[in-house]
Amino acid sequence: MSEARLQLKHPVGWFAAGAEMKQALQILSDGAFKLYVHLCLHADRRTAQLRFRLAELAQATGHSVRSVTTYLEQLRLQEVCMVYTASNQHEHGRVEICDRFWPYQKQTESPLENPELGLYVSRVRSLFLSPACVAASFSAADEKLAAQWYHSGVVLEHVDRAILLGCARKYVALANHPGAGPITSLQYFAGVVEEVARLEMPLDDWRYLLTRVKKMEAHCRAQANFAGADSPQAKETK
Repeated sequence: MSEARLQLKHPVGWFAAGAEMKQALQILSDGAFKLYVHLCLHADRRTAQLRFRLAELAQATGHSVRSVTTYLEQLRLQEVCMVYTASNQHEHGRVEICDRFWPYQKQTESPLENPELGLYVSRVRSLFLSPACVAASFSAADEKLAAQWYHSGVVLEHVDRAILLGCARKYVALANHPGAGPITSLQYFAGVVEEVARLEMPLDDWRYLLTRVKKMEAHCRAQANFAGADSPQAKETK
């Protein structure tokens, strides 16, 4: 005799809690897990994303704003969620649950389907390929990451500053270790984008950093041209 088919009391609003939630339970503290469950229940099923204000999350989960901030950081460090905090308490932050902890197949738009997305990806491509310390094409993986930033609400200003800060560090590394390789993937800046979103740095400091990076970049390009002039191929053409 076959078992009776189970029926949901409420056919809408439910969440597919399975292996992903079990895994999260094993690595998160009680407070962080409670927050993760709340995010799962309220995130967009297609994108695994949710816009939030800290005060609203605190009220919904029964924790203080300080505790929620700590739990969000735990979710980020455990790579359960990508967290993009707001610049002030009045703006929305955004969180995206990572694939490993999200039971649904995420749906993303292509740049062709969304002109705004296309412009965003094109701008990221331009910012990424411009520095002298980058030696790469804009691959399909790079385009996918740029689209993820768009859907996660990462503003282009943060992308621009992340590339600036990441390149500054790369130029210093190249100066200290001349044999070090260039940047070959947009993924190099993924962590820096998250860092910039949390960084409280005065505008004058960003302007100073830009000036320093331009000088380092000019030096890098000059060295590359000098090396090219000394290459056997260049000497043969003289």
